Amino acid sequence: MAPGKRDRLSTEQRIDMRRRWKAGESLHEIGRDFGKGHGSIRFLLTQRGGMVPAARRRSPRTLTLAEREDISRGIASGSSIREIAKGLQRPVSTVSREVSRHGSVRSHFR
Repeated sequence: MAPGKRDRLSTEQRIDMRRRWKAGESLHEIGRDFGKGHGSIRFLLTQRGGMVPAARRRSPRTLTLAEREDISRGIASGSSIREIAKGLQRPVSTVSREVSRHGSVRSHFR
């Protein structure tokens, strides 16, 4: 391995590491199986107190990729922001904010 380059554990390996630690295996045993020192395993476990972090998920208020595509297509076809918002069943302000954040599609084709 090159100096300064780290070989990180995958998500599955981290879950397995926590499971094995809770089952009573020593840090030395776990580290040996993953090719890491016991200090590295201890550091990874103490980051969150040995607990598995909560799964990340997007807020339901954020626009989905499909909704963003619909906004883009609506602007390209000449629809108003109000018409696009009605079709998406989203507030006009949400669509307007998305358009102002990423710009108008028409400005890229001139």
